[in-house]
Amino acid sequence: MRPQGRRGELLAELLSDLPGIFAPGRRVSFAASGSAPATETTIESLWSPTGRNAGRVVLKLAGIETISAAELVAGRELLVLCSDLPPLEPNTWFVRDLLGCQLFDGTTLIGEITGIEYPLSADGRTRLPDAAPLLEVTGVTSPRSNPGTSPAETLSHAEPALIPFIKSWLDSVDLSRKRLVMHLPSGLVATEPNEDESL
Repeated sequence: MRPQGRRGELLAELLSDLPGIFAPGRRVSFAASGSAPATETTIESLWSPTGRNAGRVVLKLAGIETISAAELVAGRELLVLCSDLPPLEPNTWFVRDLLGCQLFDGTTLIGEITGIEYPLSADGRTRLPDAAPLLEVTGVTSPRSNPGTSPAETLSHAEPALIPFIKSWLDSVDLSRKRLVMHLPSGLVATEPNEDESL
């Protein structure tokens, strides 16, 4: 986000809830941005700030030793290498694997998962630990759809919806087929039947 110290430390917004994802010695990479290429570095140290920055993290990265050097990378995404990702617990998934999946309510196609949102506290800075993530689903079918509208046309024109990713509503996740099947409460999403016999 911005420099946070005199030795090139950086304040960062956490976009992962994996424990230990950031640790001293971990290799990380700045994502390419504009004319700046992707560059790899290493975490030297880190700590959790308090006060208005609680819930974020302060990182000291190798090769960034001054405020001026930190300012040059402010605003860039910092990525953990895929080869260094820790194993997931059962029934958990990486966000990247959920994106692009089709969401079904039973056998009814709801739409495609195009994003994940996280409920925040009133200050807009801290994730609520007990609140379910929200699936941003594009292509929610509705009674206003024309009877002859194909699923592809529906997906390209319908407004996105936010659906809580609550595990008790979840029936199955098949990443190989890019399908999530849930049983949603009646009235959560206004849908019309779109049966898929291959499900």
